[in-house]
Amino acid sequence: MRIALLGGTGDLGEGLAVRLASHTDHEVVIGSRDPDAAHDAADAYRATVADHGRDVKVTGFENAMATDRADVVVLAVPPYTVADTVDSVAGGLREGNVIVTPAAGMCRDDDGAHAHLPSAGSVTALVAEAAPAGVDVVGAFHSLPAGRLADLDAELGIDTLLVGDDDRAKRVVSGIVDDVDGLRALDAGELANAAEVESLTPLLLNVARQNDARDLGVSFR
Repeated sequence: MRIALLGGTGDLGEGLAVRLASHTDHEVVIGSRDPDAAHDAADAYRATVADHGRDVKVTGFENAMATDRADVVVLAVPPYTVADTVDSVAGGLREGNVIVTPAAGMCRDDDGAHAHLPSAGSVTALVAEAAPAGVDVVGAFHSLPAGRLADLDAELGIDTLLVGDDDRAKRVVSGIVDDVDGLRALDAGELANAAEVESLTPLLLNVARQNDARDLGVSFR
């Protein structure tokens, strides 16, 4: 399966890229608005995986080119750019593609991070509104700690919640998640539940801040 990580030069993009490249046989493509940045990031991620004993192919292109022929497109971009990003790559999307969005709307003040939901109700809903017909949207990866993902020596043992209205699309994403050692996908229901799932992100940031902790994840037992 070809997985395009748009905004893949950022922290979450890096973490997902090296884990997917190291633990799975999926083809990983890094996307960016700057093709040179995408190429450089792909080279760096490939070297990281090679240092841990696996020779893999990771390529980098401008976002639209990275999307072309992808089966799954992950929007590892800031929440306020998700709709514009989908619009910019819509020509490369086709029926049956799955878009995954891990973005969560937040604001910060002296007390910490707080959920700041868009008028659509959630960032996942924004992406669903922007997606072309026939392209399904799944919210996932919101609570994954980017730093721990990027450290291939770190054990994970964490869960990610999936929300979406299409069961097939959620099965596709769940399969990708479960291919990564130490990650587990749990179905959190329909897209209408996305606001609750996205609110985990500011919650984890506040817990980390108050307890001088880093790279926290969640595990449901």
